[in-house]
Amino acid sequence: MLTFKNFTIPDWFSFYRIAVAPILLLVLFLDFRLLFTWLLLISFATDAVDGFLARRFKITSDQGSRLDSLGDQITFVIGVIGLFYFEYNFMLENLWLILIAFSPYIVQILIALIKYGKTTAFHTYLAKISAILQALFILCLLFFGPIYWLFYAVIIIGVIETIEEIVLIFIYDDWVSEVKGLYWALKDKRRFKNDDNSTG
Repeated sequence: MLTFKNFTIPDWFSFYRIAVAPILLLVLFLDFRLLFTWLLLISFATDAVDGFLARRFKITSDQGSRLDSLGDQITFVIGVIGLFYFEYNFMLENLWLILIAFSPYIVQILIALIKYGKTTAFHTYLAKISAILQALFILCLLFFGPIYWLFYAVIIIGVIETIEEIVLIFIYDDWVSEVKGLYWALKDKRRFKNDDNSTG
């Protein structure tokens, strides 16, 4: 359970992304595209800031990882809603590719919920790269219009990253956070139940 009194500075940046979500939706409803885009850019920027602070001052925690992942997911979903609202024609024309990218993601969430009772917070290198590409594409599309090579990169990296996360779910008996990727996971003793001797 998340508790405010135990929030670190990175946690507050993550919480900002969650708290600002209703404001983003209101701005979207009011059809203020430019304001929506700038607010979305700030939300994406806080993701980079909280990650940097957590690593710089070594204040990572399971609570922080869950909060960060929740903030990321909410921000991304709102960004996609914004694309469907402001760039409906582009999204409709490329809907089949978008569905291809989203299908494994939905499967990954369902598998995690069934196995762990909550979504993952692995924060792999691929996940970070994918998140950066997604944020860049969403912001570029809203500010300037479609950049197709970036769109295809988002789809390809996103599918690969999601497949890696599905594999990680199957090889970890219990929920863990901060797994750099499959290579590191194979050497991580946390894969086995009741073994907390490795930090990965």
